[in-house]
Amino acid sequence: MKLNEKFISKVKNILVVGKNNQVGDMICSLPLYAALKKRFPLANITLVAAKTNYTIPIKKINPYIDRVLTLDRLTLKSSMNFLRKLRKIKYQIGIVPSTITLSSTSHIINFLSGAKLRVGVRSIDKKINKNSYLLNVKNDFNWGDLKKHQRDRNLDVVEQIGCYLTNDELKNIKFSIDEESVFYAEKYVDEIFPDKNKLLIGIHPGAGKRENIWDVENFKSLIKKLNEQYSPYFLITCGHTDSNVIKNLSVFLNENGIYFHIAENVEIKRLGALFRKTNIYITNDTGPMHIAVSAGGKVLALFGPTKSYEWGPTGDNNISIQSSTDDINKITLNEVLQKSIDLLDKK
Repeated sequence: MKLNEKFISKVKNILVVGKNNQVGDMICSLPLYAALKKRFPLANITLVAAKTNYTIPIKKINPYIDRVLTLDRLTLKSSMNFLRKLRKIKYQIGIVPSTITLSSTSHIINFLSGAKLRVGVRSIDKKINKNSYLLNVKNDFNWGDLKKHQRDRNLDVVEQIGCYLTNDELKNIKFSIDEESVFYAEKYVDEIFPDKNKLLIGIHPGAGKRENIWDVENFKSLIKKLNEQYSPYFLITCGHTDSNVIKNLSVFLNENGIYFHIAENVEIKRLGALFRKTNIYITNDTGPMHIAVSAGGKVLALFGPTKSYEWGPTGDNNISIQSSTDDINKITLNEVLQKSIDLLDKK
């Protein structure tokens, strides 16, 4: 849809209703926001985000967002407070980037915002969006047939209103890391991994979803073989849900005299800076994988039920291994070891 210049000049506020606001979702949606800011540089962007059990540092991940409204439907009072905040701002454009799920709630919120232009999808891979009647800019998308990545799917939604990025602009969208975080990573590595002649191998053995976890016994065997071949340092990262896996792995590493250090719940920009210091980051399909890729790390990612073409790392220095079935443990130790060696030996 081609927008007239008169309307474009009046766009002061844009609403994006993003029901999925986990770290991976947020990083994959960065192109959407970058394209909006490029087209409407003076507009403020508000994100509607679902309430989560732990804090997601949305504005640290996404510098294009000006405001965040958290949807809390726990009580009638909290729902009414949310609606009052939503209606307080006059939106000219409202967007529902339905690249993952078709949410009735998201479309209703977008409609209730009062936005004149409401953008979204009519169907995804022939699945009809029953809420598309609430949109006035919409199209049919066959993303699955084209094996499109999530970042490209997000961008497709706003291209309907003339928001484009060049290939170079898309490649250059990265997770920003400030000087303090760079200094933190330098100091961290100097103190904990002092021998600069050793490789630093990052490992993330956990994940938020059980079906995304390559068995810890596999990680033990992988680390042991990498240790025999390279005698490196190991940086083990973990989050809120990984305590059992980390405890199991730590016992094994200590018993085998393998040098490692655990980075637990590190602030997100500092974590990105640490990933830049690793020679490789071997990880399940999880949020830190997306941070490492966007920060410019060298990543080997393992996929089971989720599709690597949709969520996996892009770029010449990154590799995905997709299980032959939805069971991630169909990925063999030898596959991961060989791909690890390929990346480590790549100049």
